[in-house]
Amino acid sequence: MIAPLLRGFACAGAGLLLTLASALAGDAPAQSARSAAEIMDILMWNREPVGGPFALTDQTGHVRTDSDFRGRLMLVYFGFTYCPDVCPTDLQAIGLALDKLGPDGDQVQPIFITVDPERDTAAHLAEYLPLFHPRLVGLTGSFDAIRKVADAYKVYYARVPLKDAGDYTVDHTAYIYLMDRDGNYLGFFPPGTSADRMVEIIRPRLAEPAR
Repeated sequence: MIAPLLRGFACAGAGLLLTLASALAGDAPAQSARSAAEIMDILMWNREPVGGPFALTDQTGHVRTDSDFRGRLMLVYFGFTYCPDVCPTDLQAIGLALDKLGPDGDQVQPIFITVDPERDTAAHLAEYLPLFHPRLVGLTGSFDAIRKVADAYKVYYARVPLKDAGDYTVDHTAYIYLMDRDGNYLGFFPPGTSADRMVEIIRPRLAEPAR
């Protein structure tokens, strides 16, 4: 499992070292509470539970909680809409995997949780997410709410200033978390996982009886 974990952090963004330096200097106001190294250690050695309850706002402006999705598997992805490459690629793979599952795809709920709530408002998510799949639920919220759910899922993210005044990007880990029908963590797909590979892993889970 070590290789996928390392791949996940490699895909977090070219500015990861800059992000860590900024965090130490106190210049990254929107970031996870733990460092990338701490999170890597937790995931590599399974030191802590992954996932947990959340209450965030979806792209229609309604509050959604994790309990809303009980009875379905969840594919949970953390990213941001201004991400130039990794996030769109993974979201396209999620959407294609759901289509490949056919009617069984209705038993899987894809969820996109932004790590850039300043720009990713509900209205913006409503424009962006249909590009990838009509059933994709986007969630945003306050900086504190996002940080708490990201910490629960062991997600690293941090805002990194760009050269253009006032502009920034967000470095983040980019795993697709697979949760069971009760919201328990089953595992993750690393960045760049193909839709076929997701279907290969998900389909046997759909055949398992609900508890």
